[in-house]
Amino acid sequence: MRDSEEASARSVFWDDLQERLQDPEYLREYVTQSLRISTIDRLVNGLAAALEAQDVTKAEIARRLNTEAATIRRLFTQTGHNPTLGTLAEVAGALGFRVELVAMSDEEREQVTTPLRDGIMPAGARRSA
Repeated sequence: MRDSEEASARSVFWDDLQERLQDPEYLREYVTQSLRISTIDRLVNGLAAALEAQDVTKAEIARRLNTEAATIRRLFTQTGHNPTLGTLAEVAGALGFRVELVAMSDEEREQVTTPLRDGIMPAGARRSA
């Protein structure tokens, strides 16, 4: 695909997304799924960094938790994995961490809470490119 065709395809995608986000139900689902994915990614990536920093293997974490090594490997390698909060908390604990609730910045809060509460994009929301 040439650069101009790729740019056109991207434009169509973003234009279509912008149109779909006008539907309050679609917007709420989009925001909910985006938040879920980014939160899980952030937690799993933080746990992976802790594993590496402590030079601990996935097999060692599985041993500490008395679980199958494959379960821990999937947590760190499976795309689209949706681990439970319990699993994340257990792995974090085995590494000397805990999962905590952290307040969003004012900007993040507006970007997430306004669509969920009101079903509309917050004022000044930008189109991603």
